[in-house]
Amino acid sequence: MVNPKLLTISGSLRKGSYNRMLLREAVEAFGPAEVSEADLHLPLYDGDLEEAEGVPEKVQHLARQISEADAVVIAAPEYNKGITGVLKNALDWVSRVPGAAFRNKPVVVISASAGRTGGETAQFMTLSCLTQLQARLLPGTAVLIAGAGDAFDEAGRLKDATSRKFLAARMEALRAEVV
Repeated sequence: MVNPKLLTISGSLRKGSYNRMLLREAVEAFGPAEVSEADLHLPLYDGDLEEAEGVPEKVQHLARQISEADAVVIAAPEYNKGITGVLKNALDWVSRVPGAAFRNKPVVVISASAGRTGGETAQFMTLSCLTQLQARLLPGTAVLIAGAGDAFDEAGRLKDATSRKFLAARMEALRAEVV
């Protein structure tokens, strides 16, 4: 497979978020790929809504993106020592779509946070959710970018060589799973 399909998922909706910057760096480190970005502008999960109207088309589209991707990289920001509502909502909705989109899908989770732990708690919670969804989580050194406000330069590039090295190793391992 020359150009695998790589899906990026950001747990932050903000266009200028540190996690979106980190995803751009991850895509570059992954190498040549057909890259698509998930849209997490989804309604809040509501069982009554699902019963009355079914799974929304935007959620079905997200599940198709996951199913059709060869690999997925998720940037999991940390808000108040936990996973973002946006990311958790998306994972909850995707779990309702028949076909188990994440089953055996190679996934790497990375995080950037303004705090001093780099999103460690959010990353742990995201990995826990993905385990329930049967994703194939790649082992390796966690990519946790602490103090993200100072971690990126004006062009949105990671300044720290060690962080770039860890990210490159994770993306190389993800690529090796699908190429």
